[in-house]
Amino acid sequence: MRKAFICPTKYVQGEDELLNLGYFVKTFGDSALLIALDSDVERVKEKLDKTAEKFGVKFVPSNFRGQCSRQEVERLRVVAAENKCACIVGMGGGKAIDTSKCVGQGDGVIIVPTIAATDAPTSHSAVLYTEDGEFDDYAYFKQSPSVVLVDTTVVASAPTRFLVSGMGDALSTYFEARANVRSFSRVNASLPCGAREGLCAPGMGTNAAFALATQCYRTLLEDGVKAKQACDMNIVTPALENIIEANILLSGLGFESGGLAAAHGIVDGLTLLPGTHKYMHGEEVAFGTLCHMMLENAPTEELEEVLEFCVSVGLPVCLKDLGVDSVSPEELKAVAEKASIPEESTHAMPFPVNAQTVAAAIVAADKLGSAYKEGLV
Repeated sequence: MRKAFICPTKYVQGEDELLNLGYFVKTFGDSALLIALDSDVERVKEKLDKTAEKFGVKFVPSNFRGQCSRQEVERLRVVAAENKCACIVGMGGGKAIDTSKCVGQGDGVIIVPTIAATDAPTSHSAVLYTEDGEFDDYAYFKQSPSVVLVDTTVVASAPTRFLVSGMGDALSTYFEARANVRSFSRVNASLPCGAREGLCAPGMGTNAAFALATQCYRTLLEDGVKAKQACDMNIVTPALENIIEANILLSGLGFESGGLAAAHGIVDGLTLLPGTHKYMHGEEVAFGTLCHMMLENAPTEELEEVLEFCVSVGLPVCLKDLGVDSVSPEELKAVAEKASIPEESTHAMPFPVNAQTVAAAIVAADKLGSAYKEGLV
């Protein structure tokens, strides 16, 4: 039986860790292309200047335009080559991080997330968009980032909604990994990512990946509310440190080496509903997790535990929470069909899945979530 585990070379997290960024740049050379929005650079400019001076490195500005498109990636590759940059630093949210991965192509990539809204920083994949912001394609690289450096002081100063969204994304990690374990999902080694069978690795998930996914869930339940309160006050506490690690590291390794399943597949379908477009990925995944659990007929106690957690931190538990007041039969059918296409991770579930069963799970999850918020269950 072949198993696989994917992870970055180094993960470092702590208060004011951005002051050590120059050290990691120096391991590659004297300069780095800094891919970040001007607003993110301005937020941490003092720390960037200090670390550059301390370690004798230069951050070459990229004037990042905010979109991870083929055109932007090619432009930045030229900038990096012309300036003889020794490595790439991607700093900010998802678009800057994904763009830096594409520019570096798996070599000398340092990721510096300024928010903990998703588990993307540790992964060896990226999402490409058109210049107009439409989905284009997925990109995969020969290895994960060389360094993931998280300054928890910076994350704590960001709006709390980002952290909560990250908890929503992390919430699915355990349940999706569990589904892959139960279904013995295995990826075709010729594929860069086994979308059909969930596991983003050329083999079955390891015990280590499932252990990380399990710890991710436990951490959310234990420290989620306390971390949200700390972020509301822009302070770093042990609980916030734990949730940042869960959102980025535990969830990142858990999903990439443990596998995706129905929660993320259903979210892909829900994007067809215009009301969801103003909500963040992790917020959508929280509801997708409830749908996933209804699909597998999870124990009532487990469902109530997830519902209580979501409500306590402010994550969606029904369609109304995602800006969808009503869904027509035609819309529901379209959502379910998109979530059930052959290459979707929905098919990593340990039983056959089709559009009819997915549609039923969405309706049931919506009903349960609505009832829970109204105190009826």
